[in-house]
Formats: sequence, C-alpha cells, structure tokens
Amino acid sequence: MGASKNLYFSHEQNTTANLFKALAHPARIAIIQHILARKSCICGDLVDVLPLSQATVSQHLKELKSANIIKGSIDGNSICYCLNEDTLSEIRLFLEILIQGVENTNKPCC
Repeated sequence: MGASKNLYFSHEQNTTANLFKALAHPARIAIIQHILARKSCICGDLVDVLPLSQATVSQHLKELKSANIIKGSIDGNSICYCLNEDTLSEIRLFLEILIQGVENTNKPCC
C-alpha cells in the first residue's frame, strides 16, 4: 500500500497490518517456531535448521526485528534473538477481539 493511502487508516490499523505483514512468510514462521521450541534466545543456529542461506536468514530476522516481533542483543560475536512479549501481547489482543467478534455474531453469514 502506498504511503499516501496509509494516512486514511489509524495508527493502530497500520501497526497491526505491519505486524501481520512481517508474519506473512513461512521462513519467518519457522524462525518464530524455532525460538519457541528452544524456549530461550537463539544465537546463530538458524542457518543450521533452515534451508536458507545466511543472507536470507538475516533478511528475515531484520524484517521480524523491524516489526518488533523479535528483539536482539549482542553476545560476543553473535546476536541473540528472542521473542518480544509486548508485541506478541498486541497480536494476541487483536486476535482475541477478532475471534470474540465472530463468536458473538448471532446472524449466519454467507
């Protein structure tokens, strides 16, 4: 969407759309699943578990970090990544509101 069209939507709508845009790639979902499975920060082992080059993994990490879905800290020569709990709470709240809206609809649709 062009920058000029974003002006027609609220800050919250634009922020939520950016979060889901960052999540809308299978490699990024795999990265998040790997972080969840490890139950800790990850440092550089993503290239070993994903069928992607280091440059591609780095680009996906950059997208997730730009959307604030993950956060990173420098540990020696590597950057360790973990999930940003505040952003995940925002995603959860949006999905809960969405699901409640669907569940509370009494009229059949389509």
